[in-house]
Amino acid sequence: MLFNSIEFLIFFPVVVLTYFLLPHKFRWFWLLSASVYFYMRFIPIYILVLFFLIAIDYTAGLMISAAKTASRKKLFLIMSLCANIGILSFFKYFNFFNLNIDKLATLIGWNYPLVLLSFALPIGLSFHTFQSISYVIEVYKGNYKVEKNGGIYALYVMFFPQLVAGPIERPQNLLHQLHEKHDFDFQRVSNGLKLMLWGFFKKVVIADRLALLVNTIYANPTNYTGTPLILATVFFAFQIYCDFSGYSDIAIGSARVMGINLMYNFRRPYFSKSISEFWRRWHISLSTWFRDYFYIPLGGSRVSLLRVYFNLFVTFLVSGLWHGANWTFAVWGAFHGFYIMFGKATYKFRKKLADSYGLSKFPKLHTILQIIITFILADIAWIFFRANTMSDAVYILTHLLSGLTLNLSSVDLGLDNPELVVAFVSIIFMESVQFVQERIGIMQFLSRKPAWLRWIIYLLLILGILLFGVFKGMSFIYFQF
Repeated sequence: MLFNSIEFLIFFPVVVLTYFLLPHKFRWFWLLSASVYFYMRFIPIYILVLFFLIAIDYTAGLMISAAKTASRKKLFLIMSLCANIGILSFFKYFNFFNLNIDKLATLIGWNYPLVLLSFALPIGLSFHTFQSISYVIEVYKGNYKVEKNGGIYALYVMFFPQLVAGPIERPQNLLHQLHEKHDFDFQRVSNGLKLMLWGFFKKVVIADRLALLVNTIYANPTNYTGTPLILATVFFAFQIYCDFSGYSDIAIGSARVMGINLMYNFRRPYFSKSISEFWRRWHISLSTWFRDYFYIPLGGSRVSLLRVYFNLFVTFLVSGLWHGANWTFAVWGAFHGFYIMFGKATYKFRKKLADSYGLSKFPKLHTILQIIITFILADIAWIFFRANTMSDAVYILTHLLSGLTLNLSSVDLGLDNPELVVAFVSIIFMESVQFVQERIGIMQFLSRKPAWLRWIIYLLLILGILLFGVFKGMSFIYFQF
């Protein structure tokens, strides 16, 4: 079930109303039932995969908790990890590795019996797999007490607002909230609905409109050079941000309506002054997951400098492959790994350079330049993330500055001139709001305004969605991961 669908606009109020009418002891079962229905509205049969993983990790948690020796605890942890990673690898990477083995076999003259499987990737598999793994690891480390209620644990994995695209929660934040009673609170419900409204605006007004141009150009990039490629690449940076952060806003807002707090997943990443800062602001639940469960176990930054660089690069490379079974995603991750390594290696040099050119005396100008450079670097990497093939990505990268022109009247962009104006104005509006958010929380900012002005703002936002939204039932980009 898509958030941006009529079905969800009916489903959500029914779930919330029933949730608050039910006695507390039945609420978890109602939310679990609603989450099962929500997930089965995609591909029903894949609920069995989800049930299997839930059963494995719930049992693993119990066995780890009951184990008397460290070796037995570790055994059950390894069994859980093998089951989760095995399921993920089978559905997401079997064909990818099989095709690459076939290509390698062809090069060395080996007759490899290529076998490809035809199936769709279960929606949100990477997200709920990582959430399950975090639970088992935290129980193993003794950081969280095992959850004995199987229904509550199932709800932890399947909670519908963040089931298919995160945020990837930790048991310390979410599980205890599923036990607690949450009374109806008007202010909390109001804040949740406002956040959902902002998420819908980012999705249907900005992301889905930009998608029309991005999809047109990236579908056949060799038909374009210069300006259209730049425009599509910049638009994709905003499309993927508005699409994914819009989903996160709706997820966090809908959970908040029911009294459950999910972690924030984005903090205005395109205001970052470095790629390191970008990753502290972008997809926070995933970046912290890889930090805690992959980078630190590799040795983190507690090892030699060369090993730190290796750990960083491998972490980002794996993170890239997490996003999809395609070399384009691996290269995207490798770009960011290289950026981080280069940033660390040249930090002192860049600081001296800024001092020598007098930029340190103009901190605001220096900050603006850092933000622009960081955005350009992130945008170059986005080319590989969005391109359908490596050859497309290389073509786009090498033709961005070829045949630059401002006259696009004869070019098929997928958007006409009025729609382009709406796209630019909506991006500027969003970034202006987020500029304010850098200094003060938007809820706090609005609370200082008179009630009549707040309601005018809300109504204008709703009107903007109705007038300028693209209602074509476009899925969220991160559903494919």
